[in-house]
Amino acid sequence: MTAKPVSMPASLETIAQTEGAKEIEIRPRVGGILLKRLYTEGTAVQARQSLFLIDPEPFQNALTEAKALLSEQNVRAMRAKSDENRQRQLLAENFVSQRAYDLAKADLAIAEAALQAAKIRVRQAELNLSYTTVKAPVNGMTGRALFSEGTLISANSSLLTTLTQLSPIWVRFSFSDNEVARLGGHLNEKNIHSVTMILPDGSEYPQAGKINFAASKIDPLLGTQLLRATFENSDQRILPGQFVRVRVTAGESRNVYVVPQVAVLTSDLGRYVYVINADNTVVQRPVSVGDWIGKDWIILDGLNAGDRVVIDNMIKLVPGKAVNPQSRDTSTSAHADAALLNQ
Repeated sequence: MTAKPVSMPASLETIAQTEGAKEIEIRPRVGGILLKRLYTEGTAVQARQSLFLIDPEPFQNALTEAKALLSEQNVRAMRAKSDENRQRQLLAENFVSQRAYDLAKADLAIAEAALQAAKIRVRQAELNLSYTTVKAPVNGMTGRALFSEGTLISANSSLLTTLTQLSPIWVRFSFSDNEVARLGGHLNEKNIHSVTMILPDGSEYPQAGKINFAASKIDPLLGTQLLRATFENSDQRILPGQFVRVRVTAGESRNVYVVPQVAVLTSDLGRYVYVINADNTVVQRPVSVGDWIGKDWIILDGLNAGDRVVIDNMIKLVPGKAVNPQSRDTSTSAHADAALLNQ
């Protein structure tokens, strides 16, 4: 192939792990006997879908009692209001003292305050009764139920199950401080051009990612900057906890060369390629390599524009050997416009 410079920003690959965009612990807000599990473990549920049922009878009784006390307090307030009206009329006709009217007015204020408290107790009892049905707060995938029917559970502390939101899916990864420097310094959503997820089978995930978190500093213990990207996952192809690879492209564009991976060989002195001179003899050319892009390798240093790089039959070559190169035009990769010449 004839080496041609390609302008592209720096890119790096690293190992990453997926996680749900929301990973929620489902806990009861009231305590009691767990009567029934209302979902199938490991299946998708919708927001507000019922998951568990806690024995509602004690809370129903508490609501009935609170409503009865409200009715009683309502009668007390009505009687206090009637007494206050009567005392006001008598005071206007000078049949009672001011002190008698003030006492009636104070009794009305106390009765009305008690009525408001009774109404709040009814609302709280209704709320507690509704909490006996534990519902999903968001759409997601349910986990294993951690309590069986008939178990006594405690409010706010017993972990019933977990709920994971799978779309979007988050991918968490990090780069060392040296790698961060290679990509142009501190990384964030503004200077990262693209994020690509590479699945365990080597294929690229069709959806492009977007950075949604970048640590503001280098971790002093690990010497890395933590980042997180989000990917659409509507078909739930990606599950939380998977190990994948991500390719991050960032920084300013620079001129590099892209050659097939098979063209780059390794010796005790480092990596090199075979280059054909003007007299059709082969020489070894040491090169500095970057990252892989698909089936190609980025050459950072060691090649010049117009160099003829051998990409086939390298096992038959030795430095200084004369060859008869045969060329065939083809594309090296989707990332470069260079021509391939099978040697």
